[in-house]
Amino acid sequence: MKPTIIFLFPYPLNEAPSQRFRFVQYLDILKKEGYEFETHAYLSDNAWKMLYQPGHFFSKFLRIVRGYFNRLFLLPKINKFDYVFIHREAAPLGPPLIEFLIAKVLRKKIIYDFDDAIWLPNFSESNKFFSFIKWYSNSKVLCKWAYKVSCGNEYLCNFAKQFNQNVVYNPTTIDTENYHNQISNQHKEKFVIGWTGSHSTTRYLNEIVEVLIRLEQKYNFELQVIADISPELALKSFKFVKWQKENEIKDLLNFNIGIMPLIDDTWAAGKCGFKALQYMALGIPALVSPVGVNTKIVDHGVNGFICKTPQDWEIAIEKLIQDHEMLLVMAKNTRNKIIEYYSVQSNTANFLNLFS
Repeated sequence: MKPTIIFLFPYPLNEAPSQRFRFVQYLDILKKEGYEFETHAYLSDNAWKMLYQPGHFFSKFLRIVRGYFNRLFLLPKINKFDYVFIHREAAPLGPPLIEFLIAKVLRKKIIYDFDDAIWLPNFSESNKFFSFIKWYSNSKVLCKWAYKVSCGNEYLCNFAKQFNQNVVYNPTTIDTENYHNQISNQHKEKFVIGWTGSHSTTRYLNEIVEVLIRLEQKYNFELQVIADISPELALKSFKFVKWQKENEIKDLLNFNIGIMPLIDDTWAAGKCGFKALQYMALGIPALVSPVGVNTKIVDHGVNGFICKTPQDWEIAIEKLIQDHEMLLVMAKNTRNKIIEYYSVQSNTANFLNLFS
C-alpha cells in the first residue's frame, strides 16, 4: 500500500512558481501511482491577492493570524498521514511551533523542501513591516527535524547537510510534455529580448539597463518584461506584459532570447535557474549571469551565453540580433537539455523516492 501524504505550503496551490514547479506538477503523477494526498495552503486566495499590495496592514495581519489558527486546527488531520511535505514553511509566523508539533509530538516524517536561500532575510518593500514576525533561523531547525530535505540546487544541499545528512538534490523541473510543450518561432518581425519573474526580482534588470540603452542606439528590438507589477525602466524598447497563468506560455513564446541577470550574492546563489529552464524548454536561448545553478543549466555558446560583465552581455545580445543562423542553432539545442536533465519526466523517480 502506498504511503499517504499531506502537502503544506504558503500560497494558494496554482499561484507561486516555486510551488507549481517544485511539487504541484507531480500531483497528477502521484494520483496515477496510487498515492493518497491532500494539499493545504497557508494563505487563502483573498489573502494572497492582498499580500503584495501596499498598505492594508491590519487586514494582512488578520489573514496571517487566521492562517496560523487554521494550521493548528489541521493538526488532527495531519496525524492521519504518513508523510508531511512542507514547502518552505508550515507557517510564516514566529518560531516553528507547528513544525515542532508535527515532528516531535505527532512524530511524522517531514519532507522539507525549499528552492531559495530562505535562511537569509528577504522581503518586499510592501511587506517589510512583517519581517519582524519571520524567524529566518527556522529553516535550520526544520532541516534537523526533517526525515528528508529536498533542495533545488547543490548550494542549498550543502547548507542543509550541516543539519541533516538525508538531503536529496531535487531540481526545479519543467513539464515538457503537458505544459511547456511548444517551441518559440524565431522568425519574428521585431527581435524580442524577454524576461519573466516576480516584482521582487525585477531589480536585477537594472544590472543590464546601460547595456540595453547602448544597444537601442544601434538596433530596433523590444524588451518584454512579464511580471505581476511593472518595473520602472528608462528604456524606449521596454514593454510590460502582466503575468497571467492562462497566458504564460503564449507570452513566453514571443521571446527570441530570454535573459536572467543576477547579482552574485548569497541570496542569488540559492536560486534554481527557473527563468532559464522556462526559456530553454520553449526553444529560447538563455543569457544568464554565472550565479548558482545557471552555469550547469546553460552551456555557453551552445544553448545560450553565460555573461559575467556588461561587455559580455552586450556582445552576446548583439551576436544573436545580428546572426540569425546562430540564433536558430542555439534555439534547437535548448529543449533537449531541459528534457534530459530538468524535466518532470526525467525527475519523476527522484521525486517519488522522497516518500520511501
